[in-house]
Amino acid sequence: MKKILSLLAVLLVTVTVYAQKVLVSDPAHSRIEFAVMHLGINDITGNFDKANLTINADEKSFVNSKINFQVEPSSINTHIEARDNHLKSADFFNVETYPTMVFNSTSLKKQKKNYYKLYGNLLMHGVTKPVELTLIYRGSTVNPMSKKTTHGYQVLGTLKRSDFGVGPNFPEAIISDLVRIKGDFELTEK
Repeated sequence: MKKILSLLAVLLVTVTVYAQKVLVSDPAHSRIEFAVMHLGINDITGNFDKANLTINADEKSFVNSKINFQVEPSSINTHIEARDNHLKSADFFNVETYPTMVFNSTSLKKQKKNYYKLYGNLLMHGVTKPVELTLIYRGSTVNPMSKKTTHGYQVLGTLKRSDFGVGPNFPEAIISDLVRIKGDFELTEK
């Protein structure tokens, strides 16, 4: 009986391993962008130059996959050096104290073909809060340069900066509390 149970355990582990595919983002073709309204009349946009996404994809049922991404706030880029330095300061991201933002998924629900609601916990500025995002599968193709299958995913959402204590001294009349995010990622199997 012990041999049968051991064999079943090995089979279960083997099936689980084969049902998982780890996808990692290509830094040259992946980015997280944001937009926030300034003075109630204009969007200010930027991105984080250092961001990565990992998907532990369940090949049998994608909704069982685990998704996480990590961002280095010190890599913020709005194309205005003085503004970038201010955003890195204690007035906003305080990158010396909080060098990373991390998202870990808790669940994934299919909405329609290639569209999912992505639920998880976001750690930003020392605060962890549950967030709801949209995940879109953009397709797969073989990259003619690397010969690897490349998968495209997009993450969309809106966050409140006040939920994470970012820029508390700047009222909404100056900088909107709502921040729209868009992440575009190309991933290959690890």
